[in-house]
Amino acid sequence: MKKSAIMVMLIVAFEAGTFRINAQEEEPSKFNVGADIYSSYIWRGTRLGTGPHIQPSVTFSTAGFTAGVWGSFNSSGYSEVDPYISYVFPFGLSLGITDYYYPGLKFSDVSVETGSHAFEINAGFKKGGLNLSANYIFNEAGGAGSAGNDLYFEAGYGFSSFNVFAGAGDGWHTSNGEFNLCHLGIGTVKQINITDRFSVPLTGRIIFNPEREDLFVVVGFSF
Repeated sequence: MKKSAIMVMLIVAFEAGTFRINAQEEEPSKFNVGADIYSSYIWRGTRLGTGPHIQPSVTFSTAGFTAGVWGSFNSSGYSEVDPYISYVFPFGLSLGITDYYYPGLKFSDVSVETGSHAFEINAGFKKGGLNLSANYIFNEAGGAGSAGNDLYFEAGYGFSSFNVFAGAGDGWHTSNGEFNLCHLGIGTVKQINITDRFSVPLTGRIIFNPEREDLFVVVGFSF
């Protein structure tokens, strides 16, 4: 009886240990990597660079807080690397800051004349299909191209099969720096099944910039 009891205890202990190991293995990582490939890079109604862009990202997230770095690169030499931090509250409000940096410029340069960083404060709100955002670039940086006090606001709504959005801004968002509507569009996402367990989202957008009178169509894959 004692041997049987000892055997049962050992089996229970082994199974409990195995359960803890499996639980730890299945716990989602706080680090994440991803990449998008787009036919062109349209940012708030303006095309940046030419041709297709690859846009990688590395993030760390925990309890509503996210810190990450996002980038965009093309074969013609355009490059952008944007570190950022953000916090999302349970009721849908998000706050953050983004650093727009362009490789090739001196990273330590924060001067007005040739500065390589444009710092932007971000605020957003999401509830159901509704998305609202407000953004404010607070510094002048000649290298990055920000004039300081640049504003951008956007509203969007996601329906079951498509989404719509509209944005307006000033500073580097418009051709003359004056506040104007610059980003109107409609988009949709389709899942492309690669295998029974793996699919890749294909995003498509039609974007119109009424201030510059530009029309774009963009498609991209996310991994």
